[in-house]
Amino acid sequence: MHSSTKKWLCLKYSSVILIPLMAWFIVNLVSIYDMEYTVLVNFFNTPSSQILYSFFLIFAFLFSSLTISEIFEDYIHNEKIKYVANKVLYIFAIIMPLITIISMLNITI
Repeated sequence: MHSSTKKWLCLKYSSVILIPLMAWFIVNLVSIYDMEYTVLVNFFNTPSSQILYSFFLIFAFLFSSLTISEIFEDYIHNEKIKYVANKVLYIFAIIMPLITIISMLNITI
């Protein structure tokens, strides 16, 4: 399978996975929007919320990095700059969800 086909399939699969995760996140964000800090911390301390939010972050950053990478492919014509931009983007897409997930796991009241 060609690499662009793999990228396209990964983009489509991640977008399908993001639909229920985004719906879950929006419903819960609306329900905890005006709550106190302790309610918010209790929400993120439940294992199901931690797992779903972690998957949401991972797939959101995967989806965004794949779409931004396509923009780089279309509009950056210098191969060296395109390569560096894609590598920095992929590193960012790995590090940012990890930092967020680790920070979420360390939340205390």
